[in-house]
Amino acid sequence: MNISFKKTYKFAVKSALYISLFSTAFVVVLVAMIFNYTPKSLWLFGSVFIVIIYVFSFVVLQYRVERFIYRRVKKIYDDVSLLESSSLINYPITTDMETLTREVKKFATDKKLEIEMLKVREQYRREFLGNVSHELKTPLFTVQGYISTLLDGAMEDKVIRKKYLKRAEKGVERLIYIVEDLDMITKLEVGDLNLDYSEFDIVELIQNVFDLLEMKAEKKKISLAFENYHILPNFVWADKDRIQQIIENLIVNSIKYGKINGTTEVAVVNLTKEKVLIRISDNGEGIEKQNIPRLFERFYRVNKSGSRSEGGSGLGLAIVKHIIEAHKEKIYVESEFGVGSEFSFTLEKADMKRDLKK
Repeated sequence: MNISFKKTYKFAVKSALYISLFSTAFVVVLVAMIFNYTPKSLWLFGSVFIVIIYVFSFVVLQYRVERFIYRRVKKIYDDVSLLESSSLINYPITTDMETLTREVKKFATDKKLEIEMLKVREQYRREFLGNVSHELKTPLFTVQGYISTLLDGAMEDKVIRKKYLKRAEKGVERLIYIVEDLDMITKLEVGDLNLDYSEFDIVELIQNVFDLLEMKAEKKKISLAFENYHILPNFVWADKDRIQQIIENLIVNSIKYGKINGTTEVAVVNLTKEKVLIRISDNGEGIEKQNIPRLFERFYRVNKSGSRSEGGSGLGLAIVKHIIEAHKEKIYVESEFGVGSEFSFTLEKADMKRDLKK
């Protein structure tokens, strides 16, 4: 490894100065005591002596210290083979120990953070693969079980055949649902999913979602309503289909985890001149504090057994987060266990978009 060292003279300069001053003062006093020199002669002698001693001390110190440090510093850089791939190798390596210590300490800190990040990613990768395996395994085994039963002789019974084929179809639909959601998240993450921006009334869109989910909410006797009964139209600039998907996912979750005879309320708030805030709140079971930071992870479930029995791909909130971020907006969540949850996100007002076009 070829290393270019950046020399520093600060140590030699200061050390040579201290040696020169002390040596000159000592010799001048000694000469004045032993020999009968005039002040002018002593001054001349001292001036010449201090220059000679300074130059000699500087050369010796610089050479010796540089050699001493060079050998050890070179060994440090040779031992730390990872420096080949670090940013340190792009700069001249200094023989100043303070600078060297700072650089090596920074390198060690960066590597420690990098290792910790890799550990977190590895843990996430293992969890993700385990979750994907579990999510796909359940419907696959279900379909396999029904088909195997039919092949083992149950096909002759028309009633059983029809019932099992319908159940197998549901399992296949769940597989397709999971794969489609995974495909969407992948496209959102790599930026391949193009958003079709348009101007639309967010209040009207929410009402349409209420109508779509009315029967689902009725099964648990959950009422869907606006927080303000006299809400006025509010036009936003976004991808209408994707925003509808967000609202559907959030309201479906509020129904899924809501209490019987509970409520789900949606508010549309003019946050600023440029932004509108959509807030979806419920009085369901709520989310424990330690689970909130992981809510938007793929396949992460707060109640793993209960939520799987409710259906869904486990990707809903992850998709919601990615769609919001694709719009360059923010999503927020507040929840208190046993009290309820509130999800909110921002959108750009259509009025601001029209003003910018003008």
